[in-house]
Amino acid sequence: QVQLIESGGGLVQPGDSLSLSCVVSGGTSGKYVMAWFRQAPGKEREFVGTSTRIGGNVYSTNYADSVKGRFTIARNNAKNTVYLEMSSLKVEDTAVYYCAADPASIAPQNFGGYTWRGQGTQVTVSS
Repeated sequence: QVQLIESGGGLVQPGDSLSLSCVVSGGTSGKYVMAWFRQAPGKEREFVGTSTRIGGNVYSTNYADSVKGRFTIARNNAKNTVYLEMSSLKVEDTAVYYCAADPASIAPQNFGGYTWRGQGTQVTVSS
């Protein structure tokens, strides 16, 4: 049974950086499409970014316009872990962040399109 466990959330100030982790247990993260989503209070869950394997240990990434240039998805296959590295954080980045994974090669931008989904970790950006 594949499980995703997110960690690394917390309270930070605007302009700070934060790195979230998603550990994949019971599976091999390097083989999966990995994605991050977030849900702000009172809003629908939204797509943040995806990392898709294109061959060997080469991955392509895709990001929402709202985080492009500030967020990066990185992988450590030896640790079965995927990271969301966030910089220049804004108050509007405050949300619960979710990790998702799927063994198929496509990378949907809806959370429900993923076979495995984590429980989320809270990120609060406030001065």
